[in-house]
Amino acid sequence: MKQIMVHLEKCNGCMTCTLACAAAHSLSGTITGAMAEGVKPRLWVEAVKGRPVPLLCRHCEEPACVEACMAGAMQKDPVTGNVSNEGNEQTCVGCWMCIMACPYGAIIQSEGVGGQPRVALKCDLCRDREVPACVASCPTRALEFVEVDDFAGKKRKEAARPIAEAV
Repeated sequence: MKQIMVHLEKCNGCMTCTLACAAAHSLSGTITGAMAEGVKPRLWVEAVKGRPVPLLCRHCEEPACVEACMAGAMQKDPVTGNVSNEGNEQTCVGCWMCIMACPYGAIIQSEGVGGQPRVALKCDLCRDREVPACVASCPTRALEFVEVDDFAGKKRKEAARPIAEAV
């Protein structure tokens, strides 16, 4: 299953990923429309020791948010691995148990605009797109939508290269 993987050394903190995420989840599909609609992004770039660190849902193997969801709205798709409370038979009741259970702080409350109820929001891997909007928009390619083992293999090769060149 593909995951959004992060190359921390490539992230420059430009926030393009957050803007693309908000636009992808807006009615208009544009950044300006997302701002006018008050759409929140579903990932964050936090500063840690002066370095940008993109944070988003990890779509865990055994998601604590799914276990904590009293309504059964938060579910993990057995085929894609996508963890979401959207598009399922049960609906979010806004109890925020998933927010408390998430070890990454990657779930937030929606604003509940236009008479809509406030519900939990999180990365849904842009399930209507082949590549999530945040990944597609990243100018430095700090975000990558790949199989986890492929990502690890690339990292091993990158780590081995300077060792081999030094010999």
